[in-house]
Amino acid sequence: MAFYRRNLPHWIPDGRVIFLTFRLYGSLSKRVVRKVDSLQIDAGEKFLAFDEQLDLAATGPRWLSYPEIAGYAQWPIERGAELGRFVLHAYVIMPNHLHVLLEPRIPLAKITNVMKGIAARDANAALGRTGKPFWQDESFDHWIRNPAEHERVRQYIEQNPVKARLVAKPEDWRWSSAWRGRPAAV
Repeated sequence: MAFYRRNLPHWIPDGRVIFLTFRLYGSLSKRVVRKVDSLQIDAGEKFLAFDEQLDLAATGPRWLSYPEIAGYAQWPIERGAELGRFVLHAYVIMPNHLHVLLEPRIPLAKITNVMKGIAARDANAALGRTGKPFWQDESFDHWIRNPAEHERVRQYIEQNPVKARLVAKPEDWRWSSAWRGRPAAV
């Protein structure tokens, strides 16, 4: 099992499906981060509290709401699956964050570096922000422990645009696996 630490500890077991969340740099105010971090709740509840704030998109950049910029985030997700770097189970690109459910075939750090790096480079160039941070450094990751949790997380991802009141049905959100039809396992 791989382990690394930034602000949070990250355990990445081999051969397991991983739920990842990346958010745009500055998408949560420091006040919101301090408030949620101060709550006496477990890591899963903190994730949900942060995700609820991200869905509101009340502060910070919303660059992923621009179709061109969302496409820059979508391309390395779909291309990585095509190249066999991972099996893609679900994804959604929201205005200020994205969720991906995948099973790595290469080290996860390599997958996330490519996903985040390509999207950041291309999006920043299109936005005239070359050299500035695009993604928040820290990502959220959670390994899936059983089939029931896998299905719950897949639904959570695909329902995110509905929960955020961006569309009425998951398949109406252009920037998701639900819109394209569930990806086939490779």
